[in-house]
Amino acid sequence: RARPAPAASIAGTATPLVPSKLYQRRKKGTGTLETPVSKEKKGPETTVVTVSAIDDANDQPSRSYWLMKAEPETRIEKGKDVKFSIDDLRACEKPAGWDGVRNYGARNNLKSMKRGDLAFFYHSNCKEPGIVGIMEIVEEATVDAETAFDPKEPYYDPKSSRDNPKWFLVHVEFRRKLERLVGLVELKKYASKELSNLPLLKMGRLSVSAVPAECWEFILSL
Repeated sequence: RARPAPAASIAGTATPLVPSKLYQRRKKGTGTLETPVSKEKKGPETTVVTVSAIDDANDQPSRSYWLMKAEPETRIEKGKDVKFSIDDLRACEKPAGWDGVRNYGARNNLKSMKRGDLAFFYHSNCKEPGIVGIMEIVEEATVDAETAFDPKEPYYDPKSSRDNPKWFLVHVEFRRKLERLVGLVELKKYASKELSNLPLLKMGRLSVSAVPAECWEFILSL
């Protein structure tokens, strides 16, 4: 699974992250809908958007949405900790390279990403797996050289070479942390209806998967 690491600085631009009018935020305890209002909380290192204004996804029809998994808890491989959480991403001062992907389906999804696409940050291989935040693709796919070619790296692949690279990465930037974890158990409740087209619920082991726009909007409305 991916273990992002700091990379060269890339200028990123703030991007709307929010659901369209199709799925408005529900008032807690009432089941009724309300229109979200822009509000920001400023921390010592970054600004975290906790409630966002509604944005119509149709305004940017070329954007794609993704879900990318990383492990938030310590796991040692070849003497290195492959842990990487949403808070680790937020602490990065530069865009992070989403490296270590060693599944062809996930790799192909990385290669399909475009700058400006958005992705859910998903905590996996932990007690409560689920969506915890949002990040933006700020650099499109390049060769995963650091982790694929170095025998000391946890995700070294002797079959991948500089002349014939097999693995790629994208660079991402933190955009916001969700107010609460949207867990896998909760997502499965909607598997037969609103999230019936969500690849996460069909190919659970895939570390990088697409998110249809309607599923993206629905998840943000929960």
